[in-house]
Amino acid sequence: MNVPKFKNINIEAYKPGKSGTKKNIKYVKLSANESSLGISSNVRRVFKNKNLITNRYPDSKSKNLRIEISKKIKCDFEKIICGAGSDEIIQMICQLYLNKNDEVILPEYSFLMYRIYSKITGAKVIFAKEKNFKVSVENIIKKVSNKTKLVFIANPNNPTGTYLNKFELITLRKKLNKKVLLIIDDAYHEYNLKKDYISGLNLFKRSKNVFILRTFSKIYGLASLRIGWGYGDKKIINALYKIKPPFNVNFFAELCATKAISDKGFVKKSVRHNIFWGNKLKKLFESYGISSNEVTCNFLLLNFKNCKISSKLFMNKLLMNKIIVRGMNEYKIKNCLRLSIGNSSENKYLLKVVKKIFKNV
Repeated sequence: MNVPKFKNINIEAYKPGKSGTKKNIKYVKLSANESSLGISSNVRRVFKNKNLITNRYPDSKSKNLRIEISKKIKCDFEKIICGAGSDEIIQMICQLYLNKNDEVILPEYSFLMYRIYSKITGAKVIFAKEKNFKVSVENIIKKVSNKTKLVFIANPNNPTGTYLNKFELITLRKKLNKKVLLIIDDAYHEYNLKKDYISGLNLFKRSKNVFILRTFSKIYGLASLRIGWGYGDKKIINALYKIKPPFNVNFFAELCATKAISDKGFVKKSVRHNIFWGNKLKKLFESYGISSNEVTCNFLLLNFKNCKISSKLFMNKLLMNKIIVRGMNEYKIKNCLRLSIGNSSENKYLLKVVKKIFKNV
């Protein structure tokens, strides 16, 4: 019996960072940009609640979480939509805007789900060259045509760790055709304390042709619960609600996110930890000829161009010492690795292993 024919989807499936390679062996996972400090005490108390109701469907519009977001972030409640991770919001935006042969512009190196969801709709993905691993406003503008519908950028960018400053973001929006929707992914915004940086939400809160993505997977440590949110013009949000799955955000995820966003102390602690260890690791790698981005995210893109050994050899040696990092083959970045900044014990162990590796080089 033949399988009913389905459409040909010419894409490469997303490959997440590895979690481990052998059973019953504990690895230090520094491959997925996860929270180094886990979750806040506010969220831990939710886990201890024995009276949670699980036999009822969750609120389809995540009202309590949206109220909490609007209060804490000081933004319009009616311009917020929640999703099962911010990548579900990306998927819905692509479904809402894209038809076959429409064009989507992405930086040369960018979060893989932008291209995957765009291609599923039949749209054509156009890549704009970066300059020294930094998004180029000039090159994005050069790629715009009358078929361009969306431009995606993460700021700071994954996987490069670079960012556009306030002036560059404003310039990008001014030079883009007004009919093109600019989507700015703020996934790592909490980690960037540079004076010339401003988050997409804070900069374009009142814009009608900018859509903002945010997540609870990174600094809040709720990656396994799959919860994020989007912010945009009311017309866009209302249209997204028409195509949104009815109960896409589960009750437990919404409750944990509501508690997480109220704990500013945990966020500050996480940022301090990230800056301290990020700079410490960066300094060590630079001493071995491995360059990286400034500490503006919870990861470093390690460039082995001027190093005595290759990124592949280094990754294999880390793996032999039970440390997992992210290879950059899927991103087509040569001789580079992405390293998440771990907790203190993980980082201390990493420092020890790196010194041991280069002692024998």
